[in-house]
Order: sequence, then structure tokens, then C-alpha cells
Amino acid sequence: MASKIRNQLASPPTVADPTTRYAKGVCSGSIVAGPYVRDACARHLRDLEHGPRRGLVWDVAETQRSFGFYRDILRLNGGEFEGKPFILHESQEFIIGSLFGWKRSDGPRRFRVAFIEEGKGNGKSPLVAGIGLQGLVGDGEPRAEIYAAATKKDQAQILFRDAVAMVEQSPDLDKALVRSGGKGHEWNIADLTTASFFRTVSSDDAQSGPRPHIALLDEVHEHRTGLMVEMMRAGTKGRRQAMIVMITNSGTDRQSVCWQYHEYARKVAAGVLEDDGFFGYVCALDVEDDPFKDEACWVKANPLLGVAIQPRYLREQITEAEGMPSKESTVRRLNFCQWVESLNPWLSTEIWLKAQDEKYDPALLEGRKCQGGLDLGLTTDLTSFVLLFEPTAIDPHWRQKSWFWLPADNLAEKERKDGVHYGAWRAAGYLETTPGAAVNKTFVLARIVNACARYQVQSIGFDDWRIEDFKVLMEEEGAQLPLANFRQGFKSFAPAVDEYERMLISGELKHDGNAVMNWNAASAVLDTDPAGNRKPTKAKSTGRIDGVVAAVMAAGRAIATEEKEVTPSLFFV
Repeated sequence: MASKIRNQLASPPTVADPTTRYAKGVCSGSIVAGPYVRDACARHLRDLEHGPRRGLVWDVAETQRSFGFYRDILRLNGGEFEGKPFILHESQEFIIGSLFGWKRSDGPRRFRVAFIEEGKGNGKSPLVAGIGLQGLVGDGEPRAEIYAAATKKDQAQILFRDAVAMVEQSPDLDKALVRSGGKGHEWNIADLTTASFFRTVSSDDAQSGPRPHIALLDEVHEHRTGLMVEMMRAGTKGRRQAMIVMITNSGTDRQSVCWQYHEYARKVAAGVLEDDGFFGYVCALDVEDDPFKDEACWVKANPLLGVAIQPRYLREQITEAEGMPSKESTVRRLNFCQWVESLNPWLSTEIWLKAQDEKYDPALLEGRKCQGGLDLGLTTDLTSFVLLFEPTAIDPHWRQKSWFWLPADNLAEKERKDGVHYGAWRAAGYLETTPGAAVNKTFVLARIVNACARYQVQSIGFDDWRIEDFKVLMEEEGAQLPLANFRQGFKSFAPAVDEYERMLISGELKHDGNAVMNWNAASAVLDTDPAGNRKPTKAKSTGRIDGVVAAVMAAGRAIATEEKEVTPSLFFV
């Protein structure tokens, strides 16, 4: 019977492309969505254009096959939806179409990991239960293992019960699949024709050795560690087109595995990080949105508003939160995708990418006046140097050029720790590594001296906390640099932050598209004092921000009205 279902879905009747239609609607603004969903849709459209060069294939017929599985095979359950065909919402068509329609040129599905973050009540559990059932009967995978996974058995059962109810409601699945356990106590769904099963697993089981074809992880914000995620990912290594799908509400802990995937999904969608095997659909409000004051923004966190979740319910939640302030953070988190204990990234992805111009003529910078910023890392940390070039008669923009250095030793370990691709960035020329286990400051000094010889560097802002050894090295090597102390308090940083932000928003500043700087910019978070002064904070940021700190110091030097006297020494040769 399961093979009959597969045959039934083999020839979709149309080649319409709702996934791309949704992406275009979001990007044009005709469909309201939050910033990270807008990024995910823009990524889809970019990949349609550039993906084939990377071996990616967009299979519209396969998306229709998946939509048909939901529409023709699955049935919903509960309340007014009991027994009705599962007609996907346009946002769900984007998710399902992306997961099943994108393939690699050698055949398997492109995406192996997916992270979906939406407001509570938007139908995440039944949606991914459908993914599990499609993997069970639609892929024809021999001995497929499908898991509904969570930290607790009871939590895993919520998603699994959706799958069981869908099987009961569907005449086709009811005949094709065997359920184990008494009514209301089912623990296994089996396709005997392929020796495949769908069951629950939890951290409580302390189980090892699963080899999932599809793993569905529920309520990731409740996972205290990444144990379950890593156990499932390790088990997929022998599966040709395995897929792990994580669903969650927003959380509170920025040290959690959920926050790590939230940030990773955000950065991959924005193009800051590249990972062709990872899909993210992260609902969020824009920074200026306040759901307690403006209902128009609700749909950004709740794409099924008016379908699975009603405005009346959200109004009731807000009314209760206004009467019980202790409930406000919970409502903001669960219903409006606000990480209540976290800070928003400083620099908007849209504004940052709009300011990118890596195709400018480097000759525009020759002999041009500029201000610098130098952020010296600890011995094994990232060191950055940034120059901001003043506008000229032939080029009205401020131009930003960036340099980054890391020690060459243990680069793979640093990649694992920071979750970025230092090796690829080095190969692409965005990052230099110096020999040894610590950053070679002589190497860095030589690069900066060469830059000063090539460009008209007027001053270089620096943090005096780490500069003394560098100054000693300058004297030993006979180097001369126009160093200018840049104090690290709010008073010094506040006008520099304001100016750098103004230049970006106004379009006056163009940066060189350095991938390390893109990562830094996406990670930067600001701290604010009681007077409203702002400065970058490494402690609260989501990744390294050394390049942003250097750029802000350079902006501070650009607007400085009183230059401190710089004591020169001899040039390094």
C-alpha cells in the first residue's frame, strides 16, 4: 500500500511554483514578513540564479509532489480541522517546497538540517509530523528510521501524536501503516514493505546508535545541551539524503543550543555565512516593532495568523500581560518571537549588505587620506585593522578596507569553536594567518606599515590596554605609525558609533565585502549607559566583533576635533 502512495504522487499534475511565488511576494513587500524570513526568501531567489554553479538544482515537480502528499494523503485533526485535507499555507509551501524541492546535482536533497522558529500555535508540530510521514512512505528509503525527538518523552509524544492522528484520519495511511500500542498509547508506526518505522526518542532514553532518515526535534529552546542534536546528526552520516528538522519557539538563554542555531540560521539566510546544506525559517519582528502597540507586526512572528492562530487570542494574551507584568516576557517570547533576555544585533543585515561594494576599483584608494582603527586581539584571538577613506571629487563615498589576522596553528579548532569557516576565508584572501600558535605581531606591524606607505593614513585609533608590547616592537623594528589613543568608554565610543551608523544608513559608506567583517557586523551588539550613550560590547555579542570595533574607532578618528600629538619613531623596513 505504501508503494501505491508513492506511485500516486509520482506525477504531479502542475508545475506551478508557490515556493518561489512566496519568496518574491515577501521580497517585494506584498507579503508581510520579518527580517530573517525576508533574508531566507532573498536567499532562495539568489540561489535560483547562482545555485546551479554550485551544483544546486531547483526541482519544481518535486515540490508539487510534496504538496500533493499533504493535500491528498494527509488529514488534519482537532477541533474545526478534524478530518480536513492538509492544505499548506503559503508560508508552509515555502518551507516544504524548499526542503524537498532543492536538490544537489547528483540527486539527493540539498538541505540536511533545517531550523524553524515561529510563534506558538502556528502549526509547527503537524507540519513536521507530515515531513516524518513523507519520509516514512514517500521516499522509498529501505529501513528508514524516523524519530520525533525532544528532551522529555512527553514532549516528543506531542509531535508523535500528531503523526498518529494523521495516520488514523487518512484512509491511505491507515491501510498502509501498522501502529503499535493501544489506542492513545501508540509508540511506533511501521511501514512493513520497507521495514521502516516512526517512533519517539528523548534525552531521557540515553539512547545511542540511531540512524535517522528523518529526525524531528521539537521545542529546541528547552534543550539544555546539544546532546540530542549531535546524536541525531552523527547518526545521519550513513544516510544519502537524511534530514534533521528542528522546530521551536523563541527562548531566553543566549548560551543555549537553540540560540546558536537561531544565530546560525539568521547569518546563513543573510549570506554572511555560507552553508548550502542548512535551511532556516526564523520568524522575528523588526527592531522598531512593538507588538503591544501595533497589531500590524503580529504576522511577522505568526505567519498563520487568522488561520491556525486567531488575532483575538493574541489580544487576550496582551491584555493579560498588561494586567500581569510578570507575564509580559513570556508573551513576547512565545507569541511574538522576541528573545526577551537577549539583545538585538546592532547593524541591520539589509543596510549592511546594501553598503557592500567589493567590485570598486582599488586604484580609487591610492594616495587617499584615511583614518584607521586597530584592534589587537589576545595571543590566539582575531586581530583587525580597518581604514576609512575620505570621499573625493571623483568618488563621493567613504570607503572601508579591512585586514584580519589569526595564528595558523589550531585553525580547525578555532573554526569549530567559533562556528565559522576560517580556512575558506583564508583561501579567499579575507583573512591572513601568521606562523605559530600566537598572532605574529611583527607580521601584523609590517602589513600596517605597508598600508601607511601606500595610503595617506592620518591616524590610527587603538585601545591602550594591549598596545604597550606593540609599541616596544615598533621601537625594536624602527617603525613609525600615527597611533592615537582611543579610550574604550562610552564617552569616546558614543559619537563614533553614531557617526558610523549614520554613514551606513545614509549610504555614504561603502565597505569591501570582507567575509570576516560581514560576520563581525552580523554579530555586533551595543551596550547602553543610563544616558543613552552606546558602544560595542564583546561580552554580549553573538560572535567576534573585532573588525567592527576597529571600524568604529576609525570613524571616531574621522570626526575627532582634537588630535592628540603622535610621537613617531623610525619606519620599519
